[in-house]
Amino acid sequence: MSDKGAFDTNVLTLTRFVLEEGRKAHGTGELTNLLNSICTAVKAISTAVRKAGIANLYGIAGSTNVTGDQVKKLDVLSNDLVINMIKSSFSSCVLVSEEDEKAIIVEPEKQGKYIVCFDPLDGSSNIDCLVSIGTIFAIYKKTTDGEPNEKDALQPGRNIVAAGYALYGSATMMVLSTGQGVNCFMLDPAIGEFILVDRDVKIKKKGKIYSLNEGYANQFYPDVTEYLQKKKYPQDGSAPYGSRYVGSMVADVHRTLVYGGIFLYPANVKSPNGKLRLLYECNPMAFIMEQAEGMATTGAMNVLDIQPTSIHQRVPVVLGSPDDVQEYISIFKKHEK
Repeated sequence: MSDKGAFDTNVLTLTRFVLEEGRKAHGTGELTNLLNSICTAVKAISTAVRKAGIANLYGIAGSTNVTGDQVKKLDVLSNDLVINMIKSSFSSCVLVSEEDEKAIIVEPEKQGKYIVCFDPLDGSSNIDCLVSIGTIFAIYKKTTDGEPNEKDALQPGRNIVAAGYALYGSATMMVLSTGQGVNCFMLDPAIGEFILVDRDVKIKKKGKIYSLNEGYANQFYPDVTEYLQKKKYPQDGSAPYGSRYVGSMVADVHRTLVYGGIFLYPANVKSPNGKLRLLYECNPMAFIMEQAEGMATTGAMNVLDIQPTSIHQRVPVVLGSPDDVQEYISIFKKHEK
């Protein structure tokens, strides 16, 4: 929305979009409230990220989070923002955050029917060098009777009601799916609203980019090594794939969604269970990918079919364009025998 151009008087904001989707689904409005509260948290985090250097929010906060990463001040701030905003929407009962060892049970007087798993600031090791970072979330419905507890969050990704991520890059973008395709919204700082910019996004069937940390090459299993060889030195006369790796999951997955190709964070000798977390990294991204007609696999099975056993469980993940992921699966299966 430029200052000089025509002013759009019927702009489709994220809030409006979510309200319309809720009305179509004859919902109670609880999910709408929840998504709006996440949206508010994302706007606040976006502002904090932009001001971080000036406001002295960089640097280590002094403790280490449950998965061993040193906690940055922005992480702490983002975590508090997401928790407080979600609680204030009266729509959730259990929250799982990357920053908290145990699930957070919402106070009874503020409880609703949804469970939210989130990574408040993914890629936070990149904060100090201004590389893109993001927020990832997945929303589930409580399926049990009785008091909410941590076990309520241990649902396979197939049960996701809505999932998305925010990317704090050259602009702030929110990518959201409520199970009816994927939509992208850009934050317009002039009016402080997310505006719909890409409706019903679909990933390319096959891409030209592979993305993984090749610094671990000496620890890769043979299936990954063989797959990379095929991408770098194709035997069929096709052009080799380009390599892109930011090291910030939201940035790498978003590029994969927009340009096509494949993102891999596979198991290796050092991390036989993989490194990325199922509940608040792999599941939301797998949900978005499948909604955009892509795929997400561990090699052995679809990410969304995994039955979680613990809230910070790690899994291998390979996601992206369906033809590329299918090619990796066939190599994985060959080595599995």
